[in-house]
Amino acid sequence: MSNFVPSGVRRHATRGAIAAFLALSPSLAFAHPGHGDSYGFAQGFMHPVGGLDHVLAMVAVGIFAASLGGRALWAVPASFVGLMAVGGGLGMAGIDVPFVEFGIVGSIIVLGLVVALGYRNWPLGAAMALVGFFALFHGHAHGAEMPESASGAAYAVGFMLATALLHMVGIGAGLALGKAGEARAPRLVQGLGVVVAVAGLGLLAGAM
Repeated sequence: MSNFVPSGVRRHATRGAIAAFLALSPSLAFAHPGHGDSYGFAQGFMHPVGGLDHVLAMVAVGIFAASLGGRALWAVPASFVGLMAVGGGLGMAGIDVPFVEFGIVGSIIVLGLVVALGYRNWPLGAAMALVGFFALFHGHAHGAEMPESASGAAYAVGFMLATALLHMVGIGAGLALGKAGEARAPRLVQGLGVVVAVAGLGLLAGAM
């Protein structure tokens, strides 16, 4: 599978994800140790992990990035994390963003379909813009649901780190499937995209 780079790519993807997280988490410098920070970090970390809708979307972003390969391995997840932080700030500030729930569910369906269709010649900027658009909805949901007793900075670091780790799970799954062989790998990845999209449709039906 030409767009998967098995040799050494996992190491570089991991370094890129870590670097992106550190670059996009200046709030680490402002977090003061204490109960509120520990509580805020834990709550922030668990928010993406505890919701199936968030997990599916985050993993789909990672699979999408892995299918594109090259710079997209780090740039696509970094774009999501960065704009999710913007959405989180809006949510914490009480600034309304319309159709958040539909944006979240829509992200699962659209990203699943993007992977399922198997088109891997996306311009990098377009791929980053696509995931970044949906990241605003996910971030707003995280920020709006922040507990009042939590430290905002620590909470933000928590959900950003959890999101980055879920992206890495998706990247790892995509790269692992890419080693299945030139003939089978695209179909395996596309099949995973179908599963994600169908799950998103199920969540949409349940929300209506």
